[in-house]
Amino acid sequence: MKERITVTLEKDLLAWLDQGVNDHIFANRSHGFEFLIAEKIREEKMGKIVKNDW
Repeated sequence: MKERITVTLEKDLLAWLDQGVNDHIFANRSHGFEFLIAEKIREEKMGKIVKNDW
């Protein structure tokens, strides 16, 4: 089951996401955000990402 959330993004990040929707890379903002989070998780599991100290 999907959960509805609210996200605040920098304008340039939102513009990038919207461009992905306009270019039909993502079906909508939610799809793009979900895809990118899932990709980040896959990369971390494969050890490709150096974890940042945020």
